[in-house]
Amino acid sequence: MKEGSLSLTSGDTDRWHRQKHQKLLPMDPLQMAHSGPRKKRPRQMGASMVSPPHDIKFRDLVLYILEKKMGTTRRAFLMELARRKGFRVENELSDSVTHIVAENNSGSDVLEWLQVQNVKASSQLELLDISWLIESMEAGKPVEVTGKHQLVRRDYSASPNPELQKTPPLVVKKIPLYACQRRTTLNNFNHIFTDAFEVLAENYEFKENEISSATFMRAASVLKSLPFTIISMKDTEGIPCLGDKVKCVIEEIIEDGESSEVKAVLNDERYQSFKLFTSVFGVGLKTSEKWFRMGFRTLSKIKSDKTLKFTQMQKAGFLYYEDLVSCVTRAEAEAVGVLVKEAVWAFLPDAFVTMTGGFRRGKKIGHDVDFLITIPGSTDEEEEQLLPKVINLWQRKELLLYYDLVESTFEKLKLPSRKVDALDHFQKCFLILKLHHQRVDSGKCSQQEGKTWKAIRVDLVMCPYERRAFALLGWTGSRQFERDLRRYATHERKMILDNHALYDKTKKIFLKAESEEEIFAHLGLDYIEPWERNA
Repeated sequence: MKEGSLSLTSGDTDRWHRQKHQKLLPMDPLQMAHSGPRKKRPRQMGASMVSPPHDIKFRDLVLYILEKKMGTTRRAFLMELARRKGFRVENELSDSVTHIVAENNSGSDVLEWLQVQNVKASSQLELLDISWLIESMEAGKPVEVTGKHQLVRRDYSASPNPELQKTPPLVVKKIPLYACQRRTTLNNFNHIFTDAFEVLAENYEFKENEISSATFMRAASVLKSLPFTIISMKDTEGIPCLGDKVKCVIEEIIEDGESSEVKAVLNDERYQSFKLFTSVFGVGLKTSEKWFRMGFRTLSKIKSDKTLKFTQMQKAGFLYYEDLVSCVTRAEAEAVGVLVKEAVWAFLPDAFVTMTGGFRRGKKIGHDVDFLITIPGSTDEEEEQLLPKVINLWQRKELLLYYDLVESTFEKLKLPSRKVDALDHFQKCFLILKLHHQRVDSGKCSQQEGKTWKAIRVDLVMCPYERRAFALLGWTGSRQFERDLRRYATHERKMILDNHALYDKTKKIFLKAESEEEIFAHLGLDYIEPWERNA
């Protein structure tokens, strides 16, 4: 039987385990193959170090086994064993290497090592745990690389920016404290942790515990920005916003695959009820608390109770509930955008209509669609009358299912709000539109059988032209990005920022901006593109 076709025998397995726990034991098969006294050979550099010839079965793979934390003897043993199984293993790191295999090293450990070596690695380079090589040798062929093997994930397929596919984040940098200093795309490599944090944050929000809710939201935000998957507690070293409570959750998920605290929350009757109640358009925490204390646990019981009184918004929320809780697709959002532009331009053709929110950040689905409307050279009267005219037009066309028009209370000379979650004072309209399926690209709308239209939640914001940059920045989100942007302005720059303006407290002046880029420049920040604000 040829050496290259050997399976991983029990002897090999036993020897591997002895090597794993006794790294200094001289079990190198290269040494054992020779009889007589051992002669010391000079160390040879380069990928051409002499070793017994073996048949290479898997020519598309070129392995390099990292010696760091492994030891010379154990590395030599694994290299020889892998070669006997038909793998090509290089003695030194070179441009031809496709897979770096490491043991007892985190992703950040290997990235730091690459940086010290001043190696420019290819985007195709896989950084893998030793478990992948052991499984491959046992299988007699390379096994599929999965998340459990990868020390650093390399999946950029969901990125709106193709440039990111070419330049993987191989350099370890200090992670900034504020979300507005980090670039956070929709490529979240740590869903298992961030999903858990968001459940805990939401539960604390339901309990009106703002501090604990913010703690887990900030932790989720920073993990979303990481270019690698956390697989050990060592990977969390140096990452900001991870306090003891957060690290306990991370450690439990690493060890058990889930968090007992999150599991308890998901099974908690109060959490389940609040989650259900707040899914109704127009229902907030106070109403949810009231219904829960009254003993309600289902929406059907609430709707059938004759003693309860509902606001007009809540009535609409119940009436169109199935449509409103289903996701809005990008195709549906774009179709709504056409409706909005047609209506606005019918009265003011020069108006700018910009889709904001999650869709501007590159999301493919959402729960509502937000639009910012601004008109260059318009009078105050034209601005005030536009939304009422649009509402009247949609009523005549029988497209308006519900609306709540909020008049402007904006004051040009008023200082920005110091609250990180403050709403703006622009004129706005919260409404539900009837979107006919024929207006959506075929096959790209989510529809109920038998219906020819879908109810869509839409927010329209009317903004003075000179404040458009601040309003656009604020309405684009994400919520955590905007919170941190305002916190950064206050704590690091002695400025106050909101959706209306930016005020320099030191100079005691308002700072003008024609674009989002100018606002970032005033704050001394690198510009972050909308699709990089998914914090």
